[in-house]
Amino acid sequence: MNVQTNSLREMLETLPENSTLVLHEVSWAEYEEMLALLPDTARFRLSYDQGTLQIMTLSPRHERLKSLFTPLLTVLAEEQNLNLVSLGSTTFKLASAARGLEPDDCYYVYEAERIIGRDTIDLDIDPPPELVIEVDITHPSQDKLPIYGSLGVMEVWRHDGQTLQLLRLREAQYTEIVESVLFPGLTAAVLTDFVQQGHDQGIIPMVRAFRAWVRANSQT
Repeated sequence: MNVQTNSLREMLETLPENSTLVLHEVSWAEYEEMLALLPDTARFRLSYDQGTLQIMTLSPRHERLKSLFTPLLTVLAEEQNLNLVSLGSTTFKLASAARGLEPDDCYYVYEAERIIGRDTIDLDIDPPPELVIEVDITHPSQDKLPIYGSLGVMEVWRHDGQTLQLLRLREAQYTEIVESVLFPGLTAAVLTDFVQQGHDQGIIPMVRAFRAWVRANSQT
């Protein structure tokens, strides 16, 4: 990595919002050292891909958009009689693949019962989250997809600040889908509209409207 800890701290302290610092030839041990060095995950996101480390800073707009997904998913789970566990921006890493990262948000749905009450996650024995949220206002998450694929994340919802894209893992690669597999009947277009409503009007109007939509479009 060839960057001293003190100088790296100084670089990160002055890194502006919506910025990305890329470091090459970073060992797995150095990546784990960086995770310990940066406890303030509310400001930083780290991703590590076989020697390349990206450190990203966030913005209030990014965090506001990210915050809209948990209320929507809570409504979905409740109306469909499912459980739901969110682990937020937990660091997921797999030493055998030399890859790791922190999603904007992540959820266990059908595997929720296996995770409830757990304080730590070990991907060598535990399942990965089934759903990951990535908000890509200025940091394209395309580079993260191989990492998510290595970890076995089933579905990625990616929002670029305007529209939402649904991605499904098939044969170690992600392909775009129109409708969620985890939540049949839920399309990218519908999610885009409700996220926009939440952005423009706030969470409560969004939740009320979305609950009405879910009930009107229930497949049961």
